[in-house]
Amino acid sequence: MTVGIVGLGYVGLPLAVEFAAAGTEVAGVDSDAGVVAAINDGRSHIEDVPSERLAECGERLEVGTDYAALAEADAVLVCVPTPLSANREPDLSALDAAAASLAGVLRAGQLVVLESTSYPGTTRERLAPALEAGGLRAGEDFALAFSPERVDPGRTDHTIRTTPKLVGGLTPECGRRAQALYEEICDEVVLVSTPEVAELSKLLENVFRSVNIALVNELAVLAHRMDIDLWEVIAAAATKPFGFMRFDPGPGMGGHCLPVDPFYLSWRAREYDFVPEFVELAGKINQGMPYVCAQRAAEALNDAGRAVRGARVLLLGVAYKPGVSDTRESPALKLVALLRGQGADVAYHDPHVPELPDQGLRSEPELGTALAGADLAVIVTPHPEIDPAQVAREAPLTLDLRGVTYGLTTEPGRVVRL
Repeated sequence: MTVGIVGLGYVGLPLAVEFAAAGTEVAGVDSDAGVVAAINDGRSHIEDVPSERLAECGERLEVGTDYAALAEADAVLVCVPTPLSANREPDLSALDAAAASLAGVLRAGQLVVLESTSYPGTTRERLAPALEAGGLRAGEDFALAFSPERVDPGRTDHTIRTTPKLVGGLTPECGRRAQALYEEICDEVVLVSTPEVAELSKLLENVFRSVNIALVNELAVLAHRMDIDLWEVIAAAATKPFGFMRFDPGPGMGGHCLPVDPFYLSWRAREYDFVPEFVELAGKINQGMPYVCAQRAAEALNDAGRAVRGARVLLLGVAYKPGVSDTRESPALKLVALLRGQGADVAYHDPHVPELPDQGLRSEPELGTALAGADLAVIVTPHPEIDPAQVAREAPLTLDLRGVTYGLTTEPGRVVRL
């Protein structure tokens, strides 16, 4: 069996390596010639795929930029980016381009599976017609299904193999074929009735997180005004063994899913004359958190007798989550702009992100030196390499946006938390 994969990013490359490790021949296609060259040279650009593991694939993995390589594949997985436009609307240009190219080489009997996150109806209403432009009929001449990626970069306790895989086919037979394909690399494959069920299930997973994060973010603002320690409140509530799931506040949401997926759902909902107010309110609250955090930084400096203008503010962690180098939609980037707008001299330390070219910044190499030279250290992303105890001990003043200093014995007035 041969599996083709379109898009060799954080979703596609791990899938390619997993199938190759299972003994399957893999033909990968990516529009970025630099990515293709690196993979062919044995260099992985994805943190979750060590170059050593890539090398183990050997001749079972062949990658290039030409869609012709997919003509002989038994199945083709589409794993292209689906970001938001500047107006926060779905940008499916990469999917449209991939579908048009794939339609030119598609042959009867193949299985096509979309993994890219999108709104309910994308597979049936957008991808199917684009592929049918080549003359074949979806569900008749070729099989079509949707199977949402469930990648959580940097995570090792839940892998492609151990995370249940959702699959929804255009027809029951399409679903069964996709189920059989993923059973080669996944311990559990959950077959649902339609692509729309699988598409909405993916959005529900992330909207659930978005709404609950927004809830605790809103409570963080309220608790601050009421002079109540929210971190103690959350720790107390989390002792209940049922009916409560812990979520922590923070500077906002980042990455490839949480800041994006709710907007796909709300955009689609408007076509049905429905406004998902819960979803949109959560997005509004979470997008506003960098502004709240910038204000808290100003308050912390003011309480210490220091103005924001001219103050040296050190951001600790600029990636969107701990343990990764991905800065997509990271709230730290907004914080840089907001603090600079108030006249602060902004620096950062992040062992995973050596530079922020768009901001003209490079990571301060030595944490201790950076802390000593700062007027305020702001814990934005708690990478495991950044010791919160060291930060609380050595920084003149610390603003903890993640609660990682909670429970530490600190000098009064030296540490404030969101």
